[in-house]
Amino acid sequence: MCAAAALLLTAGAVPAQAATVDATYNVWTWNVSGWNMNRGSTGNGLIPVLANSIRNRSAHFAALNELCWSQYKAVQANLRDSGWPQDVENFSRFEAQNEVGCAGEPFGLAIFSRAPLGPANRYALASDGTDETRKLLCAPLEARPRLRFCTTHITPSNAVIGEQKINDRQLDQVLGRLETFHANGDTVVIAGDFNAQPHYGRLDGWYAPSLNHPNNASNRGAYRELDDTEPSCPGYGEQTQEASHLGLGPCGQVKKVDLIFVRENRIVGGYSGDSLSISASCGGLCSDHRILIGTVTVSVTV
Repeated sequence: MCAAAALLLTAGAVPAQAATVDATYNVWTWNVSGWNMNRGSTGNGLIPVLANSIRNRSAHFAALNELCWSQYKAVQANLRDSGWPQDVENFSRFEAQNEVGCAGEPFGLAIFSRAPLGPANRYALASDGTDETRKLLCAPLEARPRLRFCTTHITPSNAVIGEQKINDRQLDQVLGRLETFHANGDTVVIAGDFNAQPHYGRLDGWYAPSLNHPNNASNRGAYRELDDTEPSCPGYGEQTQEASHLGLGPCGQVKKVDLIFVRENRIVGGYSGDSLSISASCGGLCSDHRILIGTVTVSVTV
């Protein structure tokens, strides 16, 4: 054996660099208050309002929180009939958080994708002591399985259960799942209602240290939120609620609790986010949350 060959055997082969592609996505998310404010209705204006917004914003991914099963099926039909999905049979997933939460029908989370989806990942989070089981719902793109879109709705409870605040524990569980996906080579976009303002300490483990602003400091995580460069409140973003009695954020606006996160090392170039005023076309306000949208280019392993 020649000396050069022996040296290669001793050193070991250098692992090949995984091939990646950069892809840009428009992300859309809304807590629709499907039962509390809309009483499970599919005919009060909610369905066309949200489906029109998904189409008008050219969304590639959409996440819905607090959705009743019949509303999910109505959104599915509206988007399908308008030609929004590329595959009319494989573009959405639903996960119940309460099987009877909408007058006897399921209540929970949903994700929609213009491109066909692969098998869903469904995770139950630690119980907050209520009759609702909080969940994390994810699914990859069928043609790009290393890209996953997720949604979650973290409990608003601060109760200490098992020596830890339950909202902290649920956030840790969700983050742990995302980091496992990342360790396996996946790129993840997650959108939903986190029931935490961006500057809260329980999100310090999410936001990357590169976000260091008086409105949001002490960060030690690996993610950026697509609205965190908002000029009106840098580091925080725009409000996603309307009721001032719920509390104010650091810039004097109503709270932001709806968020879209992407791991910082998967973001290519700039990104943006925006919150939209709540429609009043549902016999009044359609929800107590605003729609949140964002655009990001991500690096995806192929």
